[in-house]
Amino acid sequence: MTNGRVRNSRRPAAPEPSADSLDVLARAALPYVKSSQTIGLGSGRAAHAFIRAVAEAHPNIRGVPTSSATAELGRSLNIKLVTLDDVRRLDAVFDGADEVDPSLNMVKGLGGAMVREKIVALSSRRRIFLVWDAKMVKRLGEQGNLPIEVVPFAAPLVLQAVGKLGLKPKVRLDDGGERFITDNGNLVLDCRVNSIRSPARLECQLLGIPGVVGTGLFLGIADLVLVVSDDGRVTTLRRTR
Repeated sequence: MTNGRVRNSRRPAAPEPSADSLDVLARAALPYVKSSQTIGLGSGRAAHAFIRAVAEAHPNIRGVPTSSATAELGRSLNIKLVTLDDVRRLDAVFDGADEVDPSLNMVKGLGGAMVREKIVALSSRRRIFLVWDAKMVKRLGEQGNLPIEVVPFAAPLVLQAVGKLGLKPKVRLDDGGERFITDNGNLVLDCRVNSIRSPARLECQLLGIPGVVGTGLFLGIADLVLVVSDDGRVTTLRRTR
């Protein structure tokens, strides 16, 4: 189980939206769901607002949760939870993001669930992400942090190799000062970045390091991004294929 909240993630916190804005954002995503569908249930504030809304609007849906926290929320709302073993393909996934660039490439992982989130996204026919406007950036990395998930045994090797790429990695700690443990039993390294000029190249470099399970780079994955502004307006962005 994920071991508490993040203590030493270096990413500056984006301004938080109001509960009303999150509710508006969540309800804007409901037209993309039909009763009795099986969908991916994301992690984080925007995703959890959507889960509450969809449980009310479509009580017959089934969901594959991307984290233990999401699974707990789903059970509390009487959503029928299933696994990827139970379904060939999900109808859609609804998740949040930490950064979104103009091409709808994203950085995720502030909550430490990025590997499961990516697996569920790539298991879905349609991938829809919900964010507030502070998450929109001109170039990925502008908010200062790229998380990667790492096998604990490999942490010394990965720290050294990532440092050689010009990043500044640090093992994520929880609020109790202990190493943050993902739902997969792994560590998270928070890598200090400025802006990422070649995300695809960096993704290949990181995944080539033994012990790296996955990164927070979500490239070419989003189909739709719904963005809520401070005044409650929701903008729909579509990826050009």
